[in-house]
Amino acid sequence: MSSTTTANVGFEETLWKAADKLRGSMDASDYKHVVLGLIFLKYISDKFETKYNELVEEGDGFEEDRDEYESENIFWVPAEARWEFIKDHAKDTKIGQFIDDAMILIEKENPPLKGVLDKRYARPELDKRRLGELIDLISTIKLHGNGEKDLLGRVYEYFLGQFASVEGKGGGEFYTPTSVVKTLVEMIEPYQGRIYDPACGSGGMFIQSEKFVEEHQGKISNLSIYGQELNSTTWKLCRMNLAIRGLEGNLGDQHADTFHHDLHRSLKADYILANPPFNISDWGGSKLTDDVRWKFGTPPEGNANYAWLQHMVYHLAPNGVAGIVLANGSLSSNTSNEGEIRKNLINADLVDCIVALPDKLFYSTGIPVSLWILNRNKKEHDKNRNREHEILFIDARNLGSLVDRRHRELNNEDISKIADTYHNWRNANGSYKDVQGFSKAVKIEEVRENEYILTPGRYVGIEEVEDDGIPFEEKMESLTSELGELFAKSSRLEEEIRKKLGGIGYEF
Repeated sequence: MSSTTTANVGFEETLWKAADKLRGSMDASDYKHVVLGLIFLKYISDKFETKYNELVEEGDGFEEDRDEYESENIFWVPAEARWEFIKDHAKDTKIGQFIDDAMILIEKENPPLKGVLDKRYARPELDKRRLGELIDLISTIKLHGNGEKDLLGRVYEYFLGQFASVEGKGGGEFYTPTSVVKTLVEMIEPYQGRIYDPACGSGGMFIQSEKFVEEHQGKISNLSIYGQELNSTTWKLCRMNLAIRGLEGNLGDQHADTFHHDLHRSLKADYILANPPFNISDWGGSKLTDDVRWKFGTPPEGNANYAWLQHMVYHLAPNGVAGIVLANGSLSSNTSNEGEIRKNLINADLVDCIVALPDKLFYSTGIPVSLWILNRNKKEHDKNRNREHEILFIDARNLGSLVDRRHRELNNEDISKIADTYHNWRNANGSYKDVQGFSKAVKIEEVRENEYILTPGRYVGIEEVEDDGIPFEEKMESLTSELGELFAKSSRLEEEIRKKLGGIGYEF
């Protein structure tokens, strides 16, 4: 297994660089839908063609029988919507209209895709020469074939990550870095049951859950997917992201605000995975003061963090577990009644584990974040030990490595270290031991003594430094001597700068 979690199939970086050159003056947020729409069209066409050719070779005349395709979750692609037709017209001045017509046809023939595909390729501001070049570029890769089941998914994931990086803060609305998603999935292990994400973005939590099930030889059909997304274009991205993998998910019949129009009001989920937007202040809390979800206290109007937490607790099944990404302020904030809500959540024994992550993991912000693991039933069940009135704290701020100056990533070893620590503590046959500076199992009484603050660094202590055998007095003598030399050097530099400035008429 690769030590990094970033998709790497050999050509996607080259493909991205070439595609990005064709963007011209178009904003990345607009270009995203142009590129991803074409990749989606190429994929479903390739998948259709693969099956079509198989049926032709069999010679039974079933190549035009739609049931043959639907039985294998393959979208029906009419002849004038297939990639070969699009490629043959790439240099035509009407290429934009040909693509729009293809998207309309595909939606008409495949009801699950209705209203999902972008149909604005004919608009005047989209340079048709560049569009034709982009089609030629995408034509160079076969996105479906035997032995490459998730080739498109990996390219798609890579492109989403690159668009998120280019868009910066806006990119965080639709993309959660894979290493963060994988950490949550590895911790809570969504093997079978109902999985829910109330701020699902482009569907990364669902995709990683699918991968987890497949890697553990499970059946993806044992997972029922529920999601909701506020942004209309991101909601469409999520539907496309699920469709390209043949996953069925209930994302509602439209995009909608989770707080004010909960599309899954009666849902009780076995697993919740979510990265809700951090610290949003305009969530309309004043209109929801008596909401049934606020069992532990009314969230402040100026910050939705504790509204998200309580929304997810409300939607958890009796044995349900949730993994949530939140800004670190949620661990210790006492503004308005956040401290009171946190106190009530802890006293209700819903907090299972808190993980402090390193900074620079997100494209949308450089701030460090934390993972909250909530659990409705911390008693003995499903091979887990009784851990009532106990919380595990993990300080993972020193894990991860920089992939560039602004972005850090957790590799598979980092993720395993976090997940294995949690599993060893949680499981009945676990071999958990506190590790100073990294993890500590803490009784709720100790959390109460710390005023219900959940910052891991307060509990795990400072990492032990290996003794190098040099006596303390000798170290101090060496350090003070070095410091004296630096002070002297600083003084000489200051005098030299003063002389230089004086020479050109400036005194200070």
